[in-house]
Amino acid sequence: MWINSPGGDCVAAAQIYNMLMDYKGNVTVKIDGIAASAASVIAMAGAKVYVSPVSMLMIHNPMTVAMGNAADMEKAIEMLSSVKDSIINAYEIKTGLSRARLSHLMDAETWMDANKAVELGFADEILSRPKLAAPQKEEETSTEPEKAEEPDEEKEKQEEPKKASMLFSRKALEAEFMNKLRRLTEQKPAVPDSAERPVKDIMARLDTIKKFM
Repeated sequence: MWINSPGGDCVAAAQIYNMLMDYKGNVTVKIDGIAASAASVIAMAGAKVYVSPVSMLMIHNPMTVAMGNAADMEKAIEMLSSVKDSIINAYEIKTGLSRARLSHLMDAETWMDANKAVELGFADEILSRPKLAAPQKEEETSTEPEKAEEPDEEKEKQEEPKKASMLFSRKALEAEFMNKLRRLTEQKPAVPDSAERPVKDIMARLDTIKKFM
């Protein structure tokens, strides 16, 4: 199943998730664009989840629209809390992360690139282009038997490039910006040189000016 969706209704996502989990065979999920919000829950039903190198995965807290009195608002808050717990169930089964960490990631509205999604366990592998078979070279006749080169595991480890991952939190960025703005406003303004002059010097200059008026 290929996923490229910004999300939608969490109840519909729960039904799709359950249908995939009930499927007798193995479900392979491939995220080729974005799996955000409710779509990320559906992706967790995959026995194997692949992500494109240019895809994104986003998780956040459930949202709703409510109106009424204080009792109605309290019921809406309780409902959202229950929905969040159900979403964490799907994330926990797939990733193995603690419920507390998953809750924090959802609170921060977390965006993950392919490497970070694999690192945190939301995906299993990154999609890659199948390698083309190398053209066969003409065999050269030789009387000496060929010696098989033994693989150098240490050299392979050193040559393997480290993959960078990206984790973006909109709320964390906003909090950092507000803290920086607060620090700037709390700085004391520089006192101009004129404010440091004694009063008698200012009066003397005024008297001098009066003589020429």
